[in-house]
Amino acid sequence: MSRRFLIVRLGSLGDVIHGIPVAAALRDAHPDARVDWLVDPRYVEVLNLVPVLSRRIGIDPRGSRAELLRTIADLRRTRYDAVLDLQGLIKSAVLARAAGGAHTIGLTRAHVRESLASLLYTRRVDPGRARHVVYRNLSLLEPLGITQHEARFRLRIPASVVADAVGERFRPGGYILLNPGAAWPNKRWPPDRFGAVASAIRDARGVRSLVLWGPGERSIAEAVVGAAKGAAELSPQTAIADLFAIAARARLVVSGDTGPLHIAAAVGAPIVALFGPTFPERNGPWSPADISLSRADTCVCHHKRQCRRAIACIDDIGVAEVITAIERRLNTNG
Repeated sequence: MSRRFLIVRLGSLGDVIHGIPVAAALRDAHPDARVDWLVDPRYVEVLNLVPVLSRRIGIDPRGSRAELLRTIADLRRTRYDAVLDLQGLIKSAVLARAAGGAHTIGLTRAHVRESLASLLYTRRVDPGRARHVVYRNLSLLEPLGITQHEARFRLRIPASVVADAVGERFRPGGYILLNPGAAWPNKRWPPDRFGAVASAIRDARGVRSLVLWGPGERSIAEAVVGAAKGAAELSPQTAIADLFAIAARARLVVSGDTGPLHIAAAVGAPIVALFGPTFPERNGPWSPADISLSRADTCVCHHKRQCRRAIACIDDIGVAEVITAIERRLNTNG
């Protein structure tokens, strides 16, 4: 009988992306296995791009109790050989244990986000010296006899009319992709600085920029375009699949620590990443060629949505520093 595995990672967008190498490693080790993923319904669309999965099971912990119980009953009928909790929260650990697998695997108490979550695991893994969340996730495969030290993404990006149109508009030189938005205000680098970067790169290399925006971020993107003096234009409205396709075609991506940054890393786009209240060693690009500019060492509000200072630490990153990093990364990329 083929093996059956369940991954539990409900959200967010970037964290779901960081879990994809676990699914890929399970499929590589067990080609005939059933590999399911329990996820917030908002991110099922992302997992639809991951062909190594057998099922994407949407579950909303805030939903109705009856629906939650139906989903858990369905999970228990599957009789998983192992359930892996990549999230490390009490809610994710409860769901992982409730799935009724032969083993429930998570990180040790010192390495989960909510320490009580570790009490619900039957197997606890110490990630050792691994700092990046991708490799911490992969360490959970060790009790299954799978040692995977490479982050492999198995993605199937469908055709995108939006990405095709963008590619045509920016021919022949291509485009730099700028992502100024983020859910946390202290992860956003100022729009006027993004605009200044776009203008400088256009003047130096003749390459214009495309400015991404998501829900509630259009005004931020428009401010970047306004500051770029004709060197940038607004992205069309994008679905998740469009975003993967647009990032894959970019000559370079400049972004803070947010979903589009991790999408760009997953598709192998060259990156210059900007970090304030979070650590690039944990959340940043994992390619050694990519460049992360960070002020996490001077931050006083690590992993907090609101900055305690009048000026966010990410604002300490200057335009000249970003331009230099872009030039270095473009030269590395050839």
